Amino acid sequence: MQAYHLVSGAQVAGLERVERPAPIAGPNEVLVRTHAVSLNYRDLMFARGQYGAIANRPTIPVADGAGEVIAIGSGVTRFKPGDRVINAYFPDWIDGRPTPVKTRDSFGAQIDGVLAEQFVANEDALVAIPSHLDYAEAATLSCAGITAWNAMFVEAALKPGDSVLLLGTGGVSILALQLAKAAGLRAIVTSSSNDKLERVRALGADATINYRDTPEWQNEVLRLTGGIGVDAVIEVGGEGTLARSIQSTRMGGTVAVIGGVTGFGGTEVDPLALIVGVKHLTGIFVGSRAMLDALAQFVEVNRIAPVVDRVFDFEQAREAYEYLDAGKHFGKVVVRVRS
Repeated sequence: MQAYHLVSGAQVAGLERVERPAPIAGPNEVLVRTHAVSLNYRDLMFARGQYGAIANRPTIPVADGAGEVIAIGSGVTRFKPGDRVINAYFPDWIDGRPTPVKTRDSFGAQIDGVLAEQFVANEDALVAIPSHLDYAEAATLSCAGITAWNAMFVEAALKPGDSVLLLGTGGVSILALQLAKAAGLRAIVTSSSNDKLERVRALGADATINYRDTPEWQNEVLRLTGGIGVDAVIEVGGEGTLARSIQSTRMGGTVAVIGGVTGFGGTEVDPLALIVGVKHLTGIFVGSRAMLDALAQFVEVNRIAPVVDRVFDFEQAREAYEYLDAGKHFGKVVVRVRS
C-alpha cells in the first residue's frame, strides 16, 4: 500500500511517500481502507520534533482518519465489512479519566497513524461515522471534535444558556462554535480577520472581537457579558492570551487550555487571579473514545456538518502540511486518500 513516512523532527520537508506492506487485522482488530484524514497542529509539532519523546524512526503520521471497514479479525463484534468508521485519538483511552497508560500511545506519533491507504485498529478504538457526513467531514472529529467536546461539556460542564469564548478560527474553535450553538450556548469568537469574523457570525456566533483592533480584548469580553465574564474559554495558546483568558472568565469559570500555537514556554499565570476568582485552569488532552461516541451521536442528532476549509489530494500531503502551517485556514484541513 501507499503511505507517508515522517521521522519526528525531520520537518515537513521530511514527509516521504513510500510503499508499505498492507496491514493485517489480528484478533479484535479492524482493517480500514482510508478515505480521508484531517491535519492538526500536533502534526506540525511532530514534524518539528516538539511532540514529546518519540522514537527516532519513520512513522506513518496523522491521527485523524475516516474510512471503510474491509476486514475484521477474530473476536470482532462491533463492526463488519462495509461499515464507515473513524478512529479515536488514543487507542487505549476508552472511557473514564485519563491515565499515563491510557494516553501513552496516540496514532501518528508513538504508533503508526492514518496517512496511508489502509490502517488497522482495535475495534474498541473505532466509532461509526454519523450517517449524514462524508469522509472528509467525518475525519475532522477525532482530535478537534473530541477536544472541543471534552473542553466544553466534560471539563467545563456547560449547559444551555452558558457562554463560551473561542479564540481564533482554527479547527477546534470552529467545531466548538458549531457544537456550542447546537447545545444552546452563547458564543463569542475572536480573530484578527474581519472576513473570518463575518463567517463565524454566519455560523451563529453571538458576538465577535477583532483582537488586532482591540488588543485588550478581555475588556470587551467583560463588556459583552455585563462585567461578569464567560463561563468558559477555549484557550489555544496564542501569544499573551492566557492571562487575558483568565480575566475574561467569570468567577468559578473554566479556562480550558487545548494547545500552544506560539509554543509552550514562558507563559506566566497570576495565581491570585485564579484564587480570588475561584477559576479553574485545566489542560485538555483530546479525549476518550467514549467522548467520541457521545460527540458522534450529538453531531448525528443535530445534523452538524463540520467546516472543511480545503481538501488536498493524497499526493499533495506535504502541501497540506504547509497550508496548515501558514495559519490561513478557517476550520479543518483535509487530505483525501481515496476518492
